[in-house]
Amino acid sequence: MTALQWFIFFLVVQIIHGLGTWKLYEKAGRKSWEAFIPVYNSIVLMKIINRPTWWTALLFIPIINLIMFIVVWVETLRSFGKNSTKDTLLGVLTLGFYIYYVNYFENVEYIKDRSLVAKTQVGDTISSLLYAIVVATLVHTYVMQPFTIPTSSLEKTLLVGDFLFVSKFHYGARTPKTAVALPMVHDSLLVVKEKSYLSWPQLPSFRFPGIQSIKRNDIVVFNWPIDTVYFFRDASHRHIDKPLDKRSNYVKRCVGLPGDNLSIKNGDIFINNKKQTYSDRTKLQFIYKVKSKNGVSTELIKESGSTEFSRTYIAYFESQEQIDAIIPFVKSSYSNPDKSATLITESNGIPDNVAIALSLNIKEIYPLEREANLTFEGAEKIKKSGLVDSIEKIILPKESQSHSMFPHNNDWSLDNFGPIYIPEANKTVVLNKETLPFYKRLITVYEGNKLEEKWGKIYINDKEATNYTFKQDYYWMMGDNRHNSEDSRYWGFVPFDHVVGKPVFIWWSVDPNVPWSKAIDKVRWDRLFCTVGGDGQPTSYFKYFLIALVLWFGYDFYKRKKAKKA
Repeated sequence: MTALQWFIFFLVVQIIHGLGTWKLYEKAGRKSWEAFIPVYNSIVLMKIINRPTWWTALLFIPIINLIMFIVVWVETLRSFGKNSTKDTLLGVLTLGFYIYYVNYFENVEYIKDRSLVAKTQVGDTISSLLYAIVVATLVHTYVMQPFTIPTSSLEKTLLVGDFLFVSKFHYGARTPKTAVALPMVHDSLLVVKEKSYLSWPQLPSFRFPGIQSIKRNDIVVFNWPIDTVYFFRDASHRHIDKPLDKRSNYVKRCVGLPGDNLSIKNGDIFINNKKQTYSDRTKLQFIYKVKSKNGVSTELIKESGSTEFSRTYIAYFESQEQIDAIIPFVKSSYSNPDKSATLITESNGIPDNVAIALSLNIKEIYPLEREANLTFEGAEKIKKSGLVDSIEKIILPKESQSHSMFPHNNDWSLDNFGPIYIPEANKTVVLNKETLPFYKRLITVYEGNKLEEKWGKIYINDKEATNYTFKQDYYWMMGDNRHNSEDSRYWGFVPFDHVVGKPVFIWWSVDPNVPWSKAIDKVRWDRLFCTVGGDGQPTSYFKYFLIALVLWFGYDFYKRKKAKKA
């Protein structure tokens, strides 16, 4: 919506409010015209319902205001003696229009000094619940948001199953663009698998000042810029144009800042022709090819710390039941001349208890050559073991991935990419047929311009353009798991208005490969209450949290016991 459209919409809301409450304003000893004056009518209404004036501000905070509308409807009804459960439900279910009926058709009296304590159990429950939701939504939207690591793109640095707190205030919290949405829910409802928001109307959004700027090598949570995936119902066949703040949340490392010239040479990132360095907490991973004339054992790969590799089994099936039971664990298979089957699985393999329960004739074999995702330290451990003949990092040369790499008109690869300029706010680039593929989406989608190519020339907003000045900063985000990360190498730049926040704390971590029947082993105790950034090995502060918790409960128990004696 444009600014004019929003102004008109705002005035219409004020008129609706005034028409539905002006008689109630009069009965409360105010003037009828006060119900129609924008903002002032809300301040007056707070006085009528005996609530603090600062509540008015909550009526203009996106998402929060949806909850506050409900609170104000109920409070208005109670201020005129409509305290019953029926009145409360009518006020909520009619979206406040029950107040119209009370305003025009009921002879109610204003209760000036009414009790602010709910008179019914339902009313008290609703009040407490709404208050809790308002506070939680404020924290979730503007201070700190919980986030979980769903994929292995930062594996070894952040693990699948890590639960993080993401700070909104480090880089500056954004006000929501989506005006109508369920609080504390991102884009879909868990049970019914439908949208949790309405795409219209969309608010103008701004960002509060942050306490720091994004630094190179910061881990950042952001909205995936090209997200059009419809993952509610029939996800495989549908796409959706999502509002900016409802696009999927991604977490990657910022390796390129606005104004940088970035290139990747044989897997190493160069910024302005200087090889990039990392803190010792950064755990880069690449795919390595490991060879041994005696076969490369799974145990050796596991001991290196790798969690991404394939395993090979030879199985002899005697029934369809056996085949059906192992299908969930197999990613590919083929038949052999001796009527056995070769099975390829992920790193977890086929569980022993499954094979035993099925009386399955199966054996894992160790290939002479296999690939595994390894850190540098993991690769060195395998190399020094003396159990392999060679280990080599796989480097993808140019021409190896066709046009899958951004901007999809070149022969770059994951390991040999660029050079590429990362746009900076208020900086100008030359536009021609070579540079346009890099910046066309930025100019049109992210910065809202009309762009056309006609007769060999470029037109922006119907004017011929040979250059363009960017309105905001852009960033280059990549995963530490370099051969298993869908990142900027595939889809390009991340605009600053897509940045959500900075992960600061791991508060919980579970291993998805361990069943809950082994709960003690499933929880990664050494990762609880760990900070995300910084240097050195991650340190768990969980024991200090437990000590503080015990001291608090001890103090609270002592205080209560002392008060009881008094």
